[in-house]
Amino acid sequence: MIKVKKHGVILRPTARGFENKSVFNPGVFQDGENVHIIYRGLNERYISSLGYAKLKGPLKVVERWKEPFLAPKHKYESHGVEDARIVKIKDTYYMTYVVHDGKNALIAYSYGKDLFHLKRGGIISPQMSYDAVGRLFKYSKLKDDYYFFKSYYKDMVALDVLLWDKDGILFPEKIKRKFALLHRILPDIQVIYFNKFSRLKEVGYWKEYIKKLSKNVILEGGHGFEARNVGGGCPPVKTDLGWLLIYHGVEPMNKGRIYHAGVALLDLKDPTKTIAHLPYPLFSPTKKWEKEGHVHNVVFPTGTAIFNNKLYIYYGASDKYVAVASVSLKGLLRELMRNRVKQ
Repeated sequence: MIKVKKHGVILRPTARGFENKSVFNPGVFQDGENVHIIYRGLNERYISSLGYAKLKGPLKVVERWKEPFLAPKHKYESHGVEDARIVKIKDTYYMTYVVHDGKNALIAYSYGKDLFHLKRGGIISPQMSYDAVGRLFKYSKLKDDYYFFKSYYKDMVALDVLLWDKDGILFPEKIKRKFALLHRILPDIQVIYFNKFSRLKEVGYWKEYIKKLSKNVILEGGHGFEARNVGGGCPPVKTDLGWLLIYHGVEPMNKGRIYHAGVALLDLKDPTKTIAHLPYPLFSPTKKWEKEGHVHNVVFPTGTAIFNNKLYIYYGASDKYVAVASVSLKGLLRELMRNRVKQ
């Protein structure tokens, strides 16, 4: 098994009004020796904003803003903006994140040439009811779990709830000259390709995509630690062997779910092809700050940086803290190649 070092908590809640409950699930962008952290801050009213901190090297916090980097502004994000992921494609930054209006959880994005002056681009999830999506599921060969989650969200949230689509993560470069967006329609991770973001605002585009959803699945939870579902984690890291995908897997337990970090290797030209997939968690909640917090037993990876051939993984711990772990990048790739997936 690959050895992972946990470096501990680097960001904690403060007395500031937008982050006095929790800080977690950090979006990460590395710029040389600097690491920009755009994390989720939760206040006592359970409204999420995005906060900002800067690291010098992988661990040292040298700057932290007193005001939010991005706060709720529109009705569709009235209950929060959450879980940012950041990539730079050519000369443009793209930040994807979840917006919540108290009932619906959808993916939105912001973009711009300057990371600190991004423009909101709006919602890019299919704004369709579970009933409408369920009718489209029938065109594709999907396992029963898709229908279970359809019923689950209608029962737990509202009969007219829209399809919950979360964990939107762009690949850091175009694939076959198209944007590639990872997203999560429970219980799997899927990928959608598009030429321009306006396509994702077209219901018809999503309808045709969902009719073929099974062909767009890149990862299913095939092991016990991810038996309930898998979901996107960090933006994929390009290596000579394939796209390195750090994701989260959810283990169902009667006493409560356990969130683990998993890892897979995807084909560079066709990410729907999995080259390798570790059958065990890359790391799990074992430390006190991971086991006890706002939500117990959670490690939720959302960003990476590379220093001295080590992959630093930034993650939310127990939905309360921002923490860091590291692993040898070469060692991780070697371990993955020992666990190749039979095609």
